[in-house]
Amino acid sequence: MKRIIFIGKTGCGKTTLCQKLNELEIKYKKTQAVELYENAIDTPGEYLENRHYYSALIMSAVDAKIIALVADPTAYDHFIPPAFAGSFAKEVIGIITKINLITDEKQMIKVEEGLKAGGASHIFKVDTVDGVGIEPLFTYLQEVLKG
Repeated sequence: MKRIIFIGKTGCGKTTLCQKLNELEIKYKKTQAVELYENAIDTPGEYLENRHYYSALIMSAVDAKIIALVADPTAYDHFIPPAFAGSFAKEVIGIITKINLITDEKQMIKVEEGLKAGGASHIFKVDTVDGVGIEPLFTYLQEVLKG
């Protein structure tokens, strides 16, 4: 089965995206280990926040067709290193979550620049809870995952 792997810091919305993509009830839970869904792979934020776990991210991504770097523009730091996409021999996209919570456009610019520097080829802006921007993202993913 072809999947997307969501990589991002703790609390950025990876699990919520997995739940929405797989049409599950959206409820907060802290991801403690890599979790497999029908169409997605959810990773703990600590795997990105600690360089010693990068190998775990790379190994978990083997079963994915596409990599998604997920970032919350309301967070102080995003932990996505420059050229991080080079660790994967797959397409890497960026997803900016929680866009309805942005209070300053500079927040959006900062996170977008960080995702581009990390190597994201396409950037999607969403608010998963409110459903903003979800349709274009999921349409794109359906095309990539079925191909």
